[in-house]
Amino acid sequence: MRIVLLGAPGAGKGTQCKRIVDRYSLQHLSSGDILREQRAAGTELGKKAQSYMDSGGLVPDEIIVEMMIEAIKKTPEAGFILDGFPRTVNQAIELDKLLNDSEQDIDVIINLLVDSRIIEERMTGRRSCPKCGAVYHVKNLKPKITGVCDKDGTKLIQRPDDKPEVVANRLKTYHVQTESLVDYYKNRRTVYDFDANKSADEVSGLIFEKLDALVEA
Repeated sequence: MRIVLLGAPGAGKGTQCKRIVDRYSLQHLSSGDILREQRAAGTELGKKAQSYMDSGGLVPDEIIVEMMIEAIKKTPEAGFILDGFPRTVNQAIELDKLLNDSEQDIDVIINLLVDSRIIEERMTGRRSCPKCGAVYHVKNLKPKITGVCDKDGTKLIQRPDDKPEVVANRLKTYHVQTESLVDYYKNRRTVYDFDANKSADEVSGLIFEKLDALVEA
């Protein structure tokens, strides 16, 4: 099963991806994770992407497409779920070309819908561990000791792309450049919309209900 998960930054794509991966044994390919790994490793692509990530802008297509296509080629036969890619129509076209060349296609497109106000609260309240990558929230997922990671005691940080001004820019960028991607897919495939204003468990239940039906079919 090959899945594309769409939704604005902070819509809960990462959480839902992990749950889908666990349930259906798929490879989780997060463009954000791959970009951060490239940046941490100091690769040439990572260096090019860094300035765009820190300002909240979209990384240019040629950089993200190269990273993601390499990752997709390494996925197992069971399939994958794409988190944060494609983000533009051009990226979707390049992805379709790659899959067509290997006689594959996207099976399911999931679109998470959530209010901008809720997204801003979710993202600006996030705190991350720079050592292990664990993520917390100042209201919804507090560590046992304020400002300290439960797993390794490292001081938590607010990632540059979670700061209020950057979040606002990321949402603006999404609405201007990325929403047309939903139209691209709706003109070619069935897109399943889910209300992501609900709790993560409720959203997961709705997604699993749809995916289970598709697997059985």
